[in-house]
Amino acid sequence: MIFGQIQYLNLIPFHVFMKAFLKNSSSKISMEYKRGVPSKINREFHSRRVDAAFISSISAKRSKYVGLGIIAKKDVKSVIVIPSLQNKSDVESASSNVLANILNVEGEVLIGDKALRYTLVSDEYIDLAAMWYKKYRLPFVFALLCYHKDRKVYQKIEKEFLKTNVKIPQYLLEKASQETGVSKKDIVDYLKLISYKLDSKSKRGLTLFYKEAQKTT
Repeated sequence: MIFGQIQYLNLIPFHVFMKAFLKNSSSKISMEYKRGVPSKINREFHSRRVDAAFISSISAKRSKYVGLGIIAKKDVKSVIVIPSLQNKSDVESASSNVLANILNVEGEVLIGDKALRYTLVSDEYIDLAAMWYKKYRLPFVFALLCYHKDRKVYQKIEKEFLKTNVKIPQYLLEKASQETGVSKKDIVDYLKLISYKLDSKSKRGLTLFYKEAQKTT
């Protein structure tokens, strides 16, 4: 199987889990990885060059997915808009650009690790997940774990991941810190803002997002 791997800090716990899961799996599942930013992984998935991946929610509407996602209950700090008179989308993004339009926020959209770095040194930004929650009192689902086939495999991954208390080794935190320029403490604090379970409130938030997105097209 070929898995699309988004190289953002918010998926470190899942990648740590998958390494152990594949090693210990009785079904001897093997995976290759294709790495990239969300917009690239979306294209790879829909062209079937990858078998499964966390796909931007706006691109996952007609895809098969399990109950795992990248979800912000309130604020997220890695999906922001820097206020500006000129609107600028983030080429790495899909859902976040649409979310900015839904919330009628003007400025430059930034996502991922570069957005997190910005929020750590400046207060001049709008957190889109926090704004969504303030308006609708629902979580925002940024991505969903989608697949083309082998549903039972991904259901097993979902079940095992959600019941596992993933501990990130210090050497991986150090490596991530060096690669992103975000301190280990800030990485740990940031990951506390991320949820992965697509629960009932998250599903309601996702349904509302799709409804509101239709109005902007």
